[in-house]
Amino acid sequence: MHEPIPPVGKPLNTRFFARSVHDVAPDLIGATMLVDGVGGIIVEVEAYHHTEPAAHSYRGPTPRNGVMFGPPGFAYVYRSYGIHWCVNMVCEAEGSASAVLIRAIEPTHGLATMRRRRGLQDERTLCSGPGKLCEAMNISIKHNGLSLLTPPFAFHARRKKPEIVTGIRIGITKAVELPWRYGLKGSRFLSKPFP
Repeated sequence: MHEPIPPVGKPLNTRFFARSVHDVAPDLIGATMLVDGVGGIIVEVEAYHHTEPAAHSYRGPTPRNGVMFGPPGFAYVYRSYGIHWCVNMVCEAEGSASAVLIRAIEPTHGLATMRRRRGLQDERTLCSGPGKLCEAMNISIKHNGLSLLTPPFAFHARRKKPEIVTGIRIGITKAVELPWRYGLKGSRFLSKPFP
């Protein structure tokens, strides 16, 4: 017996990602993100803009962050603390080097696959953090620089506007006061509750 798969909205396009990172980030809450058909509903993100020191692009282009300086609608994948992969969506015009980090997803598609990859059953903790969701969705450096609009990625717009909460970003030491973390109010799938 197969688990029921919730319906998704229209596919997102380049215009969606070509806007300000501060518009894209909250608009991703409630959208569906899939990689090879596995994934779910985005419930938590963080915005990073090249003008603030927490952004990887703040000091200019490097081999690691080069994709951030390219056109919008591409994946920027990097390793955090030498352990976990993290996936970001490049936004704004080419050269802006701004991106949205996907922090947590409510798993809805391919739960059995995600459980196997993560080695646990509790769906609440499958994708409740940027490293966890990359492991569950099998995202790695091989996805860096790939278009978000073509397979293996699929992004679908949310079907209704959710109630969104905001707060400061997690796990950074610079520009910590900026309220650029966005989440789905009341979601049990967040990486960390909002105050």
